[in-house]
Amino acid sequence: MTTETDDTLLAAKTAVLDAALAHVPFDGWSDTTLRAAIAASGVEPGLARALFPRGAVDLALAFHRRGDDAMVSKLRATDLAAMRYRDRVAAAIRFRLESVTDKEVVRRGATLFALPTHAADGAKAFWGTADAIWDALGDTSRDVNWYTKRATLSAVYAATVLFWLGDDSIGHQATWEFLDRRIEDVMRIEKAKAGLRNNPLSKALLAGPLKLMEAVKAPTVPDDLPGRFRF
Repeated sequence: MTTETDDTLLAAKTAVLDAALAHVPFDGWSDTTLRAAIAASGVEPGLARALFPRGAVDLALAFHRRGDDAMVSKLRATDLAAMRYRDRVAAAIRFRLESVTDKEVVRRGATLFALPTHAADGAKAFWGTADAIWDALGDTSRDVNWYTKRATLSAVYAATVLFWLGDDSIGHQATWEFLDRRIEDVMRIEKAKAGLRNNPLSKALLAGPLKLMEAVKAPTVPDDLPGRFRF
């Protein structure tokens, strides 16, 4: 595809998604919303359906990725040098949630991804957010840590989103305190793991499993693959 074609498709996709956001709080991430968005956006229906081949679930995933992109942009524009690493991670999650202007849109997404048919899509979306955070913070791990960092952060992010959806405190202060506690829990686990590695007895017992884990490598993404992930 040419750059001009890519820009045209991106503009059409953006137009449909923008139009959908007015309908999601009432009709959820549904085909009803998609049909209304197509009509309101003026995008040719055949093109719109091609851009969102699985319908509403692809529309919801596009919205999720938009939030990830906004978070990454804010992270890159923020001076994080003076922050502890754990505070950088907390800031990233906070930026991600602050990118949302209407909680109901996210709540409807949580309902969609709670369905068995779309649970895997929801898990991939959360993993994608965790991956975007670690990439933006300069993570260079290529072994099993690549996976464990993203799995752990996905769980922290998921728990924080659920808390945030029900939080009516001023400025979502309760959510940020909850997030700090979750990150503190993770730090305790990491300290415990480090202690095991440094303990002579546990080091001997874990020598075999740790050797196998060190052989695990993070997946490589071809240079010509557009974007971070395409689910």
